[in-house]
Amino acid sequence: MNDVAGSAGRVVARLGLTAGNLVGEFGYDDDVDHDLRDAIEDLIGSEMLDENADDVVDAVLLWWREDDGDLTDALVDALTPLADSGVVWLLTPKTGRDGYVEPSDVSESAKIAGMSATTSSAAGPDWTLTRLVRPKSEIKVRR
Repeated sequence: MNDVAGSAGRVVARLGLTAGNLVGEFGYDDDVDHDLRDAIEDLIGSEMLDENADDVVDAVLLWWREDDGDLTDALVDALTPLADSGVVWLLTPKTGRDGYVEPSDVSESAKIAGMSATTSSAAGPDWTLTRLVRPKSEIKVRR
């Protein structure tokens, strides 16, 4: 395994995904980390679903850049196919990269969308990964 693939594999291991999980992918563009995408698809055993799929998904991978529009709207859209216990993995460009998104913007948008950011970490050379979840009280109310 080359070092790039190894790095993507370490990121994927933190996502908590398993074979057979359904993962939605929003915000795909030419600048995404293809090694990370491939590693996720290898793990789950299928391609990720795009935002037009009707399936309920276990996780959403949302690629987001500063110029992509309204992050709150995108997060609300990402919640639509998400299972109650699902996670949104938000990928934003790292500091200094084109499309960088301020962490305070992520936190504010997540809060407005009814989510909270729990962790952030590097996801390869160009992206930061932030885990967004519904508050536990929100999950209980929805059932």
